[in-house]
Amino acid sequence: MDTRKRFLAIGLIGIGVMMIFGKWLGFFTIVALIIIGYGVYKVRQGEEVKTGYILLAVGGVMILLDHFMLVIAILMISLGFYYAKIRKTQPEGNHVQKQNVTSNIHWDRDPWTLRNTSMWHVIGELDIDLSLAIEESESNILMFHGIVGDINLIVPENYGVDIEAFVLFGQIDFDQEKETGMLNRLYWKSPNYHTSEFKVKIIISYLVGDVDIRLT
Repeated sequence: MDTRKRFLAIGLIGIGVMMIFGKWLGFFTIVALIIIGYGVYKVRQGEEVKTGYILLAVGGVMILLDHFMLVIAILMISLGFYYAKIRKTQPEGNHVQKQNVTSNIHWDRDPWTLRNTSMWHVIGELDIDLSLAIEESESNILMFHGIVGDINLIVPENYGVDIEAFVLFGQIDFDQEKETGMLNRLYWKSPNYHTSEFKVKIIISYLVGDVDIRLT
């Protein structure tokens, strides 16, 4: 049943994309999107991850060659929103800022330093476990923006967390409640946020994304 729902969701997303960008979708572009979709599937399955990233790169290059100005426009708009959000939310001169084509973050294996951080990437895969975080200050902001993102976030019950997540196409899975399709948005603040010694605000925004948030 879950498999059927997954394929239904992918189908609906595909139809929505074609409705919005139909006039730009020729045969070459459709093939590129199929390759990208298969690459995402390989990465998500955890098998042949290298092959998955190669497929993503090939599909991305195909779309870039066929719709160069459209791709550049999307990247510039995304970066514009990213920088505007930084000015609005992050403290001046006291945060880490990174822009990459690809990001592969694994903050779920060893202790890591939690500090004000902003990241933008074309393709990003992030695994974050807040129970392993070493706080740099009592209140921090983590911001992740980009085009394609796969985020797995683990939130311990004793942590004060404020989450704001948006995915244009894809899904947000929050504590076993899943929203799939278009224009997915989540606002959630832990009940103990105002009384917690340490607080973190997490802002997530992707055009295409798979966001999985688990409470422990």
